Amino acid sequence: MDIGTRLKEARAGKASQQQIAELLKTTQQQISKYENNIQEIPCRHIITLARYLDVSADYLLCLTDSPEKNW
Repeated sequence: MDIGTRLKEARAGKASQQQIAELLKTTQQQISKYENNIQEIPCRHIITLARYLDVSADYLLCLTDSPEKNW
């Protein structure tokens, strides 16, 4: 599993690429690049995404398979 795929899965059913782009103050094309592993996701975006998608940053970073937050 890679970060782009994990982001796509975490986002599914919760938000569109456009909604995520607005949240991160970027473009839908940029979100597509993140999801297709063309460009790395900045740390500040990982934190925002984890909070918004209600998953752990470790989950988005593929360090665990559990989306549960441990804090």
